[in-house]
Amino acid sequence: MTDGDLSQLARDIDRRCRLRGTFVLRSGQVTGDYFDKYLFEGDPLLLRRVAERMVTLVPGGTDLLGGLELGGVPIATMLGQLTALPALFVRKQAKTYGTRKLAEGGDPAGRSVTLVEDVITTGGAVLAAATALRALGANVSTVICAIDRSASGQNQLADHGISVLPVLTSAQLDAATTARHDAGDLASSADANSPG
Repeated sequence: MTDGDLSQLARDIDRRCRLRGTFVLRSGQVTGDYFDKYLFEGDPLLLRRVAERMVTLVPGGTDLLGGLELGGVPIATMLGQLTALPALFVRKQAKTYGTRKLAEGGDPAGRSVTLVEDVITTGGAVLAAATALRALGANVSTVICAIDRSASGQNQLADHGISVLPVLTSAQLDAATTARHDAGDLASSADANSPG
């Protein structure tokens, strides 16, 4: 994928996922700008474009693609289709019934697991999953993500031996937003989600 293709992917994701309106964040803050990552994950063509870009990021020696609940699961599934690598679905916590597994789809013990996530901001979910998988005997040293939104110093994954390989960064999405704003292409969430 060329730089132009990557810039176009950033614009298309931004166009699909950045909403204008009034939104309450997890922190309780209210914002007029919201990025709904599930909109690109639910779009099969856009999801495939992201996964196609991820193929080149998968480290050699990867045995399993570990999709993190919830957003990493569809990406890991699509990536598995493109690479023929089996997927492992990693829960936030083990089930309390049935098999009571933390990771579904195979035994990670003694295997190299590349984690797959949609968006990384602080890396907390990735670190929790890596720690849990390592306790099960897996080798976890890399996470591939669609978007790395972490600010400098905010993401501590490198301190825990985990490399982050993003398709896009926050700066690339911000540039796409600026380009859309300059072109007068920003719409309200109602306009962005209306059929037509």
